[in-house]
Amino acid sequence: MPDVREILDKEQQLKQKIDALKNNPKGTLVVKGIPSISQYSAFDTITQFTKQYPEINLKFSEAGTDSLLNELNHDGTDIVFTRIFSPVSEKYDVIVNESDYFVALVPKNNPLSRFEKIQVQDLRNESFLVLEGTISGTNPIIPILKKPNVQPRIMYEGQRIDLILEMLNEGMGVSVVMDKSFDLTNYPNIAVIPIIPKKSSQLAFIKRKGDMVPVVNLFWEFARNRT
Repeated sequence: MPDVREILDKEQQLKQKIDALKNNPKGTLVVKGIPSISQYSAFDTITQFTKQYPEINLKFSEAGTDSLLNELNHDGTDIVFTRIFSPVSEKYDVIVNESDYFVALVPKNNPLSRFEKIQVQDLRNESFLVLEGTISGTNPIIPILKKPNVQPRIMYEGQRIDLILEMLNEGMGVSVVMDKSFDLTNYPNIAVIPIIPKKSSQLAFIKRKGDMVPVVNLFWEFARNRT
């Protein structure tokens, strides 16, 4: 019972700090996310949080999917927004916002554009345009692509999805991206083709379990209430 009482007392103290922070917000919040975050609801969560609590100093930056969880192991990062393909360690708290799945983007002058669906193996002879971190160990597409013992040819790798779309629109290369991570409004020469079997990921906010910093918990409560 004393241990339980101590936990409840700490929870109550944290709630009081969060309530006080809501009325008098202050502090710095460091958030890092995937380059395509603007295409997901998490981006709206972050922008609405900054509007509601303008006194909080938000520091946001981008990083590759593979490196984001490692960022939480350093004191400089409070929360990350990333893709997860499998359950994460129990040492983290997770808020899943939505899910997404892989598709292929190909120029309409590419013979592959005539197919309604394709397998990853169908892309093995193509030159790839990839978002930084996509060709990585956590991506389930890559082992499939390498089954024929073919190393993917990378024409471009970076954080600019707009540059990838420009190159595809000009008839260059192919790309494997998440279905919600792009907007083709100004790119009429690109075809979107579903990949089979369907490979999905979840998009989630992640923080260190037990992080008692009030500004972190204020954002966490705000994000949880929006899911």
